[in-house]
Amino acid sequence: MPGKVLVADDDRAIRTSLARALELEGYDVVAVPDGAAALDAARQEPPDVLVLDVMMPGVDGLTVCRVLRAERDRTPILMLTARTETSDRVAGLDAGADDYLPKPFELDELLARLRALLRRAHPTPEGGTDEGTTLRLSDLRVDTAARRVWRGEREIDLSKTEFDLLELLVRNAGIVLDHSTIYDRIWGYDFGPDSKNLAVYISYLRRKIEANGEPKLIHTVRGVGYTVRSP
Repeated sequence: MPGKVLVADDDRAIRTSLARALELEGYDVVAVPDGAAALDAARQEPPDVLVLDVMMPGVDGLTVCRVLRAERDRTPILMLTARTETSDRVAGLDAGADDYLPKPFELDELLARLRALLRRAHPTPEGGTDEGTTLRLSDLRVDTAARRVWRGEREIDLSKTEFDLLELLVRNAGIVLDHSTIYDRIWGYDFGPDSKNLAVYISYLRRKIEANGEPKLIHTVRGVGYTVRSP
């Protein structure tokens, strides 16, 4: 699974140690000190995944993310942030990032998230109505081949992680998936009961799927997990 990783962080110690750790795991690493250098490197030799620090001088990580997405670059992006507020995490997702990781972080967790972003396998169909590559639930359509989503006639733009999460839920429509199962299937790693990672993604996914007052599809089963079902 190892591939090419572009790391951008203005903290030299973090940048160097992270690059060395990734190289030991078999990744081909390009490490740069700021957002401008990250944009240049990504355009010259596109990586398989980017790891971007949010707070960098000049061009910050959020700007890099927005610029690449505006250029229709869909390379998976993992944001590193020293901020812990939900609003700051949502800002990264809104910029087009696929995942975020608060500092300080454990190397094993970062590696697990990179593996999840690089993974291309999809779960076997189980729940939603499947017509070829299209999953349907009420007025929601999920094209698993083109990785496109519609609610009625409205097309919804999702990041890779958001899409994978929605696909997993729709494939298992009517079934309550617990937190551990979702973490394992989407991230390949259970971040434990104190992690707010999944809750943030569910909240953001709801904002997009139920943005215009459409009937609720995503439901929380307190103390257990999440499910989707027709209104």
